[in-house]
Amino acid sequence: MAANPHSLHALAARCVASTNVADKLALTADVAARFAAGALACDDPPVVAAELTTSAGRPERPRLVTPRELPRRSLASVEGRAALIHAVAHIEFNAINLAWDAVARFRGLPLAYYRDWVGVAVDEARHFALLSARLGEIGYAYGDFAAHDGLWDMAVRTAGSCLERMALVPRVLEARGLDVTPGMITRLRAARDDATADILEIILREEVAHVAAGSRWFAWCCAEAGVDPAATFATLIARHLRGALRGPFNIEARLRAGFSEAELAQIDAVANASRAPTDDIAA
Repeated sequence: MAANPHSLHALAARCVASTNVADKLALTADVAARFAAGALACDDPPVVAAELTTSAGRPERPRLVTPRELPRRSLASVEGRAALIHAVAHIEFNAINLAWDAVARFRGLPLAYYRDWVGVAVDEARHFALLSARLGEIGYAYGDFAAHDGLWDMAVRTAGSCLERMALVPRVLEARGLDVTPGMITRLRAARDDATADILEIILREEVAHVAAGSRWFAWCCAEAGVDPAATFATLIARHLRGALRGPFNIEARLRAGFSEAELAQIDAVANASRAPTDDIAA
């Protein structure tokens, strides 16, 4: 069935479903422009979010593996830098799907919610395009390296709750990028790859606003549900991510992204207790 040409929800779902990279980027730009012009409605009837499809469109490559199967490479080599760029590009690709899924899946929310996540989708598409172009400049392409799918796995686990989605995807997995990107920038500059470091500077600056959108709508969802945000965040962290958080955390960036001191203390305590070996970076 063709997507309703005037429904933001339907067209967002079409963006998620697209398996061709170029088509997904073009659809993202087109749908965002039509929404900004007031040509799309976001008033489709509510649905049972958990019953919507949780599959995301992606090309046949890259091959998906577990995080532990991804080799660590030195940034001293072109291949090593390409692998890092590819890993971040894959996260940005996933983030396009995540932003559009947040629009398609959760209905009946304020117009500002849809403005925020359409804007995030546009930013993530631009980030992916910058990284993809950089890969091309050094002789590689998206799909040349294996990747893992941790971000989308959490999207599936939070498919039935906007509150849980806002808490655990932008405020935990995507916020990981705020923590690890400064170190990547330092390492790239030491390797004299200023072109890639400059792209990551742009991404880091804009990702603060993306995580802040997650904070804003998590707080809104908590208010609607009549629950305390800090206590609810702590409960969700303990339920879903014990053993999967790792510091140190970028306190300054996380505060600007809407975290409270109490929340930062909570995630730091969980990370110190688990000493997890994983290191998810996100868009």
